[in-house]
Amino acid sequence: MAEKKYLLEMKNIVKNFPGVQALRGVELQVLPGEIHALMGENGAGKSTLMKCIAGIYKPTSGEIIYDGKVREHYTTAEALSMGISMIHQELSPVLNRPIMENIWLGREPLGTFGLVDHKKMYELSKSVLKEIELDEDPKTLMASLTVAKMQMIEIAKAVSYNSKLIIMDEPTSALTDKEVKQLYSIMKKLKSQGKSIIYISHKLEEIYAITDRVTVYRDGTYIGTENTKDLKVDRLINMMVGRNVNEMFPKVVCPIGEVKLEVRNLSHKRLFKNVSFDVRKGEILGIAGLVGAGRTEVIETLFGIRGKVGGEIFVDGKKVDIQSPRDAIEMGMALLTEDRRRSGIFPMLSVKMNMAIANIPNFLNKIGFIKESYMDGVCDDYVSKIQVKTPSLSQRVENLSGGNQQKVLVARWLMTDPDILFLDEPTRGIDVGTKAEIHRLITNLAGEGKSIVMISSELPEVMGMSDRIMVMHQGKVTGILENSKSLTQEELMAYATNTADEYLKARGTK
Repeated sequence: MAEKKYLLEMKNIVKNFPGVQALRGVELQVLPGEIHALMGENGAGKSTLMKCIAGIYKPTSGEIIYDGKVREHYTTAEALSMGISMIHQELSPVLNRPIMENIWLGREPLGTFGLVDHKKMYELSKSVLKEIELDEDPKTLMASLTVAKMQMIEIAKAVSYNSKLIIMDEPTSALTDKEVKQLYSIMKKLKSQGKSIIYISHKLEEIYAITDRVTVYRDGTYIGTENTKDLKVDRLINMMVGRNVNEMFPKVVCPIGEVKLEVRNLSHKRLFKNVSFDVRKGEILGIAGLVGAGRTEVIETLFGIRGKVGGEIFVDGKKVDIQSPRDAIEMGMALLTEDRRRSGIFPMLSVKMNMAIANIPNFLNKIGFIKESYMDGVCDDYVSKIQVKTPSLSQRVENLSGGNQQKVLVARWLMTDPDILFLDEPTRGIDVGTKAEIHRLITNLAGEGKSIVMISSELPEVMGMSDRIMVMHQGKVTGILENSKSLTQEELMAYATNTADEYLKARGTK
């Protein structure tokens, strides 16, 4: 049988960083015209390997064969010229410039006297946007777009290079279901043109919906490659984590105490109106809803990030006035934000400082200096307790995997010893093994009597972890449901789309 000709072949790739061996002799083979998934826990080495392909990192050793030629030590510009483009998980658009300038940045079409031909740039951009079925004016400023639209512009930019190989690192993290389907359509179109796509995602349903083959890595080592259609879910999870994850949602029954937080008719001038709910000690209240439902905005208002125009907040039965996050923290609240990169971590600071920063007053001595040894001891305890994978406390947090960054943020807020935790998408962009660990931690906190409000866009997660579920639609609460065995995803979605009455009538339960 003739040997298959790969578009990309990586052999025995090693990549070392100071104090860390990120890749330990891994391999990858990508065929022309295939959608190839990369899977593995956070820290498995997927993004590092992709940055080696894209010319961002130089491998310590190993061989890269692309388009039939051995490629050595090339730059990102050279990678683009070879037909390799990468859509990064963390977006970095030029916000104060229009879409068309973002697409053609650094390679603007030139006209007479070497000046930029804006008319040609506009027409080229229209063509590229049409190709990915995005109806946006190329002159629109990037700052006016949603994160999802910015993601689609990044895809447009990759398409504009006419790349043979496109790397997509968590491309759906900010997309709605409709936009995800649009992305699938674009990917199938690119595949039909003979282009190859390397697809990184932690969402198993996406892997099975769109990819042809799967390569799995674990702790910087190569585990194996299999055809997606032949790979059972339990086998894939076992390859990724090295063990069977039987309980993705290890929710246990916890004693539910008295009401800790009560919210009555909370309103924002634009984003939501008359939101009312309560949370008891030991309870996990899930908040579900589609993009734009107002879930995050409600939590941010309760935490003092946004101002309210009406409504009342009670903690332990006493009315409180929360004007700032500092007020919220002093009342025993903590907020794990939706976007850890934009509003969570301080990327240039160490793991230790990222953990301790919300609790600095407790680490000061009488004359205002930090008690370093005490801080080190507390942070070490949390690294061990939450199983943060880091070479040391002094490691810059930006060098950790996404899952470990999330654990650092969880540790930050646990150090403040909160009574009420707001968790906004606590497992977004996190692998299945770490998800199970985060879920177990949340359940343990509830068992300690903490009151937890958890937002999740994943219905299995919100149903698997919550005692009750509040559903929102366009800034209004459409229902607060007991999480019984009879509750289905379809019923939750009916409340999320404000069609619960029709749904319940059709089932004969109303």
